[in-house]
Amino acid sequence: MGFLDKIFGKAKQEEETMTVENLKIGIVIGSVRQGRNAEAVANWMYDFAAKRNDAQYELVDLANYKLPFLGEEVPAERQDEANAAIKAWSDKMASYDGYIFVTPEYNHAIGGALKNALDFLNPELNNKAAGFVGYGSLGGTRAHENMRLILGELQVADVRTAVTFSLMSDFENMSVFKPADYHEGNANTMLDQVLAWSGALKTIR
Repeated sequence: MGFLDKIFGKAKQEEETMTVENLKIGIVIGSVRQGRNAEAVANWMYDFAAKRNDAQYELVDLANYKLPFLGEEVPAERQDEANAAIKAWSDKMASYDGYIFVTPEYNHAIGGALKNALDFLNPELNNKAAGFVGYGSLGGTRAHENMRLILGELQVADVRTAVTFSLMSDFENMSVFKPADYHEGNANTMLDQVLAWSGALKTIR
């Protein structure tokens, strides 16, 4: 029996005690930029996911965690605040079974604030699943590919299907979010995949 067969077989054996409704999925707003579009996109994703009634979804706004730059020298008067922010971020991310990262694309990659925040994590994310929602001139797809490299090192299983919003066609004047209806199909598929992997991986943690 292969590795994946063992995982999904064990998940099936435990389905009487664990259902997808028990899964906690964090929808991470991965931009802190002033005037960001990420909040509107994440709110759309949360509202869409919550209507499915198949898991516990929660928004996690990176802007609420005033994380220092990893490795920087923090002044003594800010040390307690920085430590509290790091712990709060760690505890929050550790509380989920899976994630949906909402991120724009900056220079063919994710933004520096999200990369920095991920660098503070490791065991909190191990053996969990993640899906992506992006936006940009090419729908954030290159940011998603960057995320796959980062999450691979953090032992996160990222799913194939992503939701990709175009700044040209899904935003009015590149700022007012008006997504086309067809994105709902990808959103459903992405969520199905995240829940399947999150449930399976929960059995081995």
